[in-house]
This record gives sequence, C-alpha cells and structure tokens, in this order.
Amino acid sequence: MTSNAMQLSEEYSLTKPEQKKIIFLMCSVLLFSVMNGTMFMIAVPDIAASFSLLPSEVSWVVTGYIIIYAIGALMYGKLADIYPLKTLLTIGLSLFAAGSLFGFFAPTFPLVILARLIQAAGASSILALAFIVPSRYFPQERGRMLGIISSTMAFASGVGPVIGGFVAGALNWQYLFLISAFVMFTIPFFRVWMPEEEKRRGRVDIPGAVFIALAVASLILFITLFVWWYIVISIVFFSLFAWRIFNSDIPFIHPDLFRNAPFRTTIVAGFFAIMTMMGTMFIMPLLLSEVNHLNTLLIGLTLFPGAMAAAFMGRWVGALTDKQGSKQVIYIAFGLMITGFFLISTFTGSSAWVISMVLIITFIAFPFIQTSTANLISTVLPRNEIGVGMGIYNLFNFMSGAFSGAIIGKILDYESGVKLNPFSIAQGHGISYSNVFIGFIVVTILNGCLFYFSFRRMKV
Repeated sequence: MTSNAMQLSEEYSLTKPEQKKIIFLMCSVLLFSVMNGTMFMIAVPDIAASFSLLPSEVSWVVTGYIIIYAIGALMYGKLADIYPLKTLLTIGLSLFAAGSLFGFFAPTFPLVILARLIQAAGASSILALAFIVPSRYFPQERGRMLGIISSTMAFASGVGPVIGGFVAGALNWQYLFLISAFVMFTIPFFRVWMPEEEKRRGRVDIPGAVFIALAVASLILFITLFVWWYIVISIVFFSLFAWRIFNSDIPFIHPDLFRNAPFRTTIVAGFFAIMTMMGTMFIMPLLLSEVNHLNTLLIGLTLFPGAMAAAFMGRWVGALTDKQGSKQVIYIAFGLMITGFFLISTFTGSSAWVISMVLIITFIAFPFIQTSTANLISTVLPRNEIGVGMGIYNLFNFMSGAFSGAIIGKILDYESGVKLNPFSIAQGHGISYSNVFIGFIVVTILNGCLFYFSFRRMKV
C-alpha cells in the first residue's frame, strides 16, 4: 500500500457496514444524476411540442445542462481538496432537489431551462465526488469501489432512456423532474453516515475559476452550435487561465499537475476512449431508429441488456483492477472496445436482438475503461491534488462526449457507398453507421499504442 493509502486508511478507519452504507448512498444518488441527463434527451421532442419550439431552441434543455454539469464537475473536484465531502454533497444534493422541484412546476420554457441549470449545478457534485470517495475512504479497495461506481454509471446510462420514454409517454415530461427530486431524501443519511472531516488549508482562486469556467462554456458552445466566435472567446479565456496559474500564489490548478506525465497520458487516453464510448451511446439510438425503424421504447429495451451487463461486471472489474493493476485493465478495455466496435460495424442492419447481443461486449468495456483510468489517476497524483485531478478527468470525459456527438453528427449528414468493413452487411445509409465504428477502431488502436509507448518510456 502507498503512503497516501496508509495515511488515509488510518484517518478514516471505517467498518464494513459503514463502508457499505456510504457506497450504497453514492451509487443511489449517482444513478439519479446520470439518469437525469439521459431521460431528458428522450423527452426533448415532447418539450418542443409543449412550448412550440424550434430544434435549436429546445436543444438548450440538453446543452445548458451539459455546460453547467461539466464546469461543476471541475469546480467540486477542486473544492473537495479543501472542504469536507459531507458539506459539498449537502449543497449539491440540495441544489439538485431544488432544481427538480422548480422544474416540475415551471410554467414557461425559460423557467424550465433555469431549472435544468440549477439541477446541473447540484448533480455535478455527485459525479465529481463519486470518484473521490473511493480514494479518500476506501484506499485498500479503491479499484473495487470505482468499479461499482462505473457500473452504476453504465447502468444508469442504459436504463435512463427506458424510464424516460415510459414516464414521458405514460404521464408527461414534467414528471421526469419529479423523479430526480427524490434525492432530497438521501441528504439526512449523508449527514449521519459520512465521516467527519476538517476543512483543509487552502482557498480557491476565484479569477482562475471564472476564467476556466468561461473557457469551458465557450468551447462546449462551439462544439455543439458550431458558431465560430465561441472558439475565439474560449481561446481568450484559456489564455487568461494559463497566465493566471503561472502568476498566482494560489492557482486554481497548479501548473505542476500538467507536468505530471502519467497524469497527462491517462487523461489523454481516457479522453479518446470515452469519446468512442460516448459516441456509441450517441449513435445507437439514431442507428436503431433510422436503420431498424424502432420507436423510443424499443430502442431503450434494445440498449438495456448491455447496460445490465455493464452493471453486473462492475464489481468484478474493480477487484481485477486492485489485483492486476490499472494498466492491465486498460489494455483489456481496449481489446473489448475493438471487438465490440467491429461486431457492431459488421452486423449493422441486422435484427434488433442481434444488435442488442453485440452491444453487450461494447457496454461492458465501459466499467473497464472508467474504473482503470480513474484508479490510475488516483495513484499517480499526490493526496492534495486528487480532487482537482478527478475534476479535470471528469471535465475531459464531458468534453469527449460533446466532441464525439458533434463529429459523428456531421459525418452522418453524408451518405457513403463505400464499406470500410468488407464483412459488413449494412445497406443504404446503414453503411455510414458501419463506417463510423471502423473509425472508432482506428482511434482505439492509435490510443492504445500512445498509452503503451508513453508508459513504457516513463517506466511507471
């Protein structure tokens, strides 16, 4: 065990029942946090119909949420290095519940958007702190706990569209807000079960936080809207942020963090891996709708077995990470991703049940890559930088999802009659979908080579 792990285990000597309570609570609220995003993606057409909105207008239900969620994940990560997790979770869950209740009663579209922004400001705390809790409270079983966290995320991503489609169809899209409001009932349990912590030394560099928040927001707006002046604004604020961290006594992110080669390599590898995984989750509903002609409910049911498989694999993946090490599990994840992408590319156009079975391989790669990269980051960073390091990790994951959605959307605008996969049975526009997954394979192979040679050179 590392010195960091020994120090943490001595500071928080939790019993097995206490550990189970904490991880159960974190997974419960993480389920609501992740589902909240996927449920509303399904409900976007219904919201547009309710307020007679154009697609560009209603898209802010998703875009606004993503921007605040991504920024919040970074901010809460930084705050976790200074303030007690119990305090941050109480604030975050309160905002999440308040935004949910406000959204349920919101009579106009601008108030719906405001409710979504409040939700995101609170829900992002759950994502950020869920990856910090295992490192802080379970150092000896960090991999196993991260596996449970990752499998919960995979399960929530898969079950969200099913629940969202059912609730929006059977009741109304407003009731999706009400589902998320149930997190308020977990706050008293967090107050009682989470360990007591003292505020650590340090404070937040407010100008630096503002610069990075505006830079990230502008970049996401550029990615999702393709308005060129957003990228100019983003470059300006990233430049100001870079200047600030080198000229402040208390930088928001210490420059030495970016000089940590293993951290940089893991962030880059995670970015491209999650980009292809999120791209798969983005593309599959489109593929199943356009090629297989399925409705929303059947699309959700087709994705559900993969999500369940990922959920069941999480605990085992975490134990494997603790036993074999993060790097070995990352290589396994790359292998699963390549295999899954090739099979999806090959069987695009097949019956929905065939696609559903093939997707299982790709979905189970999610806890492999998420658990191993998060665990590796927590081992290569000093204790006082794990929070902000995880914040950067989560931010890059969100950015990768935004990038993949924007790039894939543009690629699918064009027809392709050339099959990059000679074994593919795809026809018509299905060929474009098949080719995208071949592109994912190329990205994964290059990513794997970069990760392998980088770590071999560093000898970590």
